[in-house]
Amino acid sequence: MSLHPTLQPYADAWTHSIEAISELVQPLVEGEWNRRTPCPGWSVRDIVSHVIGLDCEMLGDPRPIHTLPRDLFHVTNDHQRYMEMQVDVRRHHTAPEMTSELEYTIIRRNRQLRGESRDPGTKVRGPLGTELTLEESMRGHAFAVWAHEQDLRAALGRPGNLDSPGAHIARDVLLAELPEVVAAKANAPRSSAVVFDVHGPVEFLRTIRVDIQGRGTLETAPALGPAAALTLDWETYVRLACGRITPEAAADRIKVEGDADLSAAILRNFTVTQ
Repeated sequence: MSLHPTLQPYADAWTHSIEAISELVQPLVEGEWNRRTPCPGWSVRDIVSHVIGLDCEMLGDPRPIHTLPRDLFHVTNDHQRYMEMQVDVRRHHTAPEMTSELEYTIIRRNRQLRGESRDPGTKVRGPLGTELTLEESMRGHAFAVWAHEQDLRAALGRPGNLDSPGAHIARDVLLAELPEVVAAKANAPRSSAVVFDVHGPVEFLRTIRVDIQGRGTLETAPALGPAAALTLDWETYVRLACGRITPEAAADRIKVEGDADLSAAILRNFTVTQ
């Protein structure tokens, strides 16, 4: 038995991103591990710790028994506390300890993926005791590891892989959140449409159509006379959706047409990661 064809793209995306991360951090000297990243409150070391922790959980390893300090001001909810545990427990690890644990984790995960024969609909454990399908878990994981690869690239001044397999998984994950952003959070008018025109390494034109009940749906057909249209580049789209940059900081990279108040409400609610 081998990996189900539905799951293969997620495994490929993870492999591409994790190998890129390994290559990025392997040559770093001790001080570079402390560089700040765009991910609030996290250094290069913290991002790598988080990625190791995510993969250890995919392997089914027990979570560390550890008490978080009380002065972590970037930790404000249960989800963040859950994620911080794997990070804080490694905060004093040296560069060689970090790279060797990363390499060992990659070896173990590759072995797990080679032997993975479960159906995509199999229920698996998710964060905070949630239950996901294996497909949902692997999709979310591929997205997270690619997003954190981008955090590391930003911190280290090594841009790249904005059109990698992980980038295309990220596009689909982020687009799936758009109907709620537009219809529910930004409260777009009923029977209206909002168009997103994204250019760069990953390009797409998508419409969110809001029906008479106020429900949003994602469509590929362009809308005539939309209530609002937002044009921006792919990197800015990702950084906004992942909460790495504010709409104000990205204002010069976003072109807005139509209802200015609606566009502002959409951008205020654009972050979909926790």
